Amino acid sequence: MSEEKRCVLVVEDDEKIARMLCDYLEANGYAASRVANGIEAVRRIEAAPPAAVLLDLMLPGLDGLEVCRVVRKKSDVPIIMITARVEEVDRLLGLEIGADDYVCKPFSPREVIARLRALIRRSEGRMAGNLPTQGWAIDDASQRIHFNRQMLALTPIEFRLLRTLLGKPGRVFSRGQLLDCLHDDFTDTSERAIDSHIKNLRRKMEAVGAEPTLLASVYGAGYRFDMPQE
Repeated sequence: MSEEKRCVLVVEDDEKIARMLCDYLEANGYAASRVANGIEAVRRIEAAPPAAVLLDLMLPGLDGLEVCRVVRKKSDVPIIMITARVEEVDRLLGLEIGADDYVCKPFSPREVIARLRALIRRSEGRMAGNLPTQGWAIDDASQRIHFNRQMLALTPIEFRLLRTLLGKPGRVFSRGQLLDCLHDDFTDTSERAIDSHIKNLRRKMEAVGAEPTLLASVYGAGYRFDMPQE
């Protein structure tokens, strides 16, 4: 897909901000469309999934968190949440329900484009790879991970996190190192977000019959993936 034809959905009820984002997206080679409420956003994403979504937190109809929650039940479309609510609990809650990244108001349009470009690039990765070990298999082209032929329902950011840990079993990664692999353009997201992603990954591993404790916490250091012994 050429970058000129990638469509980004802007979900924002503030006309001025929405127009600015759409203008900036189009100036950078994206096709931009806009909706102003959460209910319409869900309908649009389900009818014609975009390459990515810029999702405001405060929306009429359904707020951004609820939109993200509903969309994540059916789609792994990349989502960047845009919010003026910078409290840590809101940031973590958004990540826990499947948002891939955050931009806080006031924001730089250049930062939004950089984060968006990196997110789309990672979600459309084409390097094929497999780890056919102990029931685990990785497909980088489709950004999917399977355990015993069962696909884990991962968001793009969860895929990158688990792929990093699976790729080097037994190695301890600090939260900062894991954050760097998730956000290679900007690194101002709190390291505590990693804990939320690990919690979600353990739950999703358990759902397909994988032992969640394989994602081990290393006190004072970070996390590692412990491949079970044969």
